[in-house]
Amino acid sequence: MSSAPIRAIIFDIGRVLVRVDIQRAQAGLAQGLSLTPEELWSAIEKDPRWPDWQEGRISPHDWHLHLCQRLGISLNFEQFTAVWNSALDPQPIHPLRLFEELSKRYRLVLLSNTDPIHVAYLESTYDFYQYFPKRQRIYSCSVGASKPDPLIYREAVRVSKVRAGEAVYIDDIAANVEAARQLGLYGIHYQSPQQLLQAFAGLGINVEHFCTT
Repeated sequence: MSSAPIRAIIFDIGRVLVRVDIQRAQAGLAQGLSLTPEELWSAIEKDPRWPDWQEGRISPHDWHLHLCQRLGISLNFEQFTAVWNSALDPQPIHPLRLFEELSKRYRLVLLSNTDPIHVAYLESTYDFYQYFPKRQRIYSCSVGASKPDPLIYREAVRVSKVRAGEAVYIDDIAANVEAARQLGLYGIHYQSPQQLLQAFAGLGINVEHFCTT
């Protein structure tokens, strides 16, 4: 059990709430190029403007134009958007009733390193968003900082309206969990739905009766 009651639960999105298959996007973006899908994606992630894209300093249309000019991608903006979002599985990982029940007792917050194209898709696709009030959705592209920068965690704690020691953060990347712990939050390194329920139980968050997909 935690020493202080948990009052807020802060979730990462990718690979915690939504399955991610980068290979689908890689294949679509690399069509007609000499680069392999893997080489193309590596070039995108190493692009000097990648941090700007993740932290909201370049618009979606300018990002699309930048990649087309730099890497030779020939997709128009609508095609590019569809391919970019194809990395996100439309079927969520957890059942909707999990968030419905959690929202009755806890403040629910989203905290994700993501971009404006994905944000638009996420917010229009997944039903669980109804349990995360608009102001409690913290994105790197909105805040101007990416995990593990302390700024983005502090913003999540601020909107949750609890102390850090009353919040738990869940992420599939261990370094991001550790960064949250350094700021006083409880941390769960996500591995599977069942493991998450067990970790919740250890913090006094009783959701054992939920079935998971």
